[in-house]
Amino acid sequence: MLLSSWNVNSYRAVAKKGFFDWLRGASADVVCLQETKVRADQLTEADLHPDGFTGVWCSSEKRQGWSGTAVFHKIAPLAVTCDLPDPAYQGEGRLIHFEYEAFHLVNCYFPNGQSSPERLAYKLGFYEAFLTYAQELRRAKPVVFCGDVNTAHTEIDLKNPKTNRHVSGFLPEERAWIDRVVAAGYVDTFRMFEPGPGHYTWWDYLTRARERNAGWRIDYFFVSEELKSRVVRAWIEPQVMGSDHCPIGLELNV
Repeated sequence: MLLSSWNVNSYRAVAKKGFFDWLRGASADVVCLQETKVRADQLTEADLHPDGFTGVWCSSEKRQGWSGTAVFHKIAPLAVTCDLPDPAYQGEGRLIHFEYEAFHLVNCYFPNGQSSPERLAYKLGFYEAFLTYAQELRRAKPVVFCGDVNTAHTEIDLKNPKTNRHVSGFLPEERAWIDRVVAAGYVDTFRMFEPGPGHYTWWDYLTRARERNAGWRIDYFFVSEELKSRVVRAWIEPQVMGSDHCPIGLELNV
């Protein structure tokens, strides 16, 4: 099973920048998108369900043109849900859950904590609610979760760790949560194959950071340890343009 994930930073924008060419070439069975910034009723049928995929959309109810997730699938899930169970973290269109026979798949756009102390607190609370939810799902079957986690885990996961120690996205408490995710038995699949630095998934538009590869690796595919032996490969596609993030991928033997 081939899975892709991409924070597209506006679905309608990336659709004009080669997204559908990438989609056709990806050969994915399931494509998870974050930061779609659109409601389903604003899209054509071809945009909702492109190129032989069936699309599932979860849009922000709190603010138009903001946040949002989608999943395109060729392999039908057994069940689909949107949002975390905790009402405090609903309404921003941040999560879509697919249940498959062999595993749960969770596509999530985790909050950004840079705008204010209140949003940082919201992000950290969302993290806790998410891990509780993942562990509840895991009681029934293994879990795969992917998306824009909005935190670089270790110093090799961003170009300039020393200058960003006090910036949300690399704060000790944010990184400590990823430590807890790993301690709970989830595997960062990219690091199964590439232990070295210089591999990023997001670059700041304003500073033209992509030209210098001064990026952050904040997009992930995690699998619970029960699935680790089924991971065939995991990768990043930094050559793919259209967003300030690039796509990432995972192949599972299921």
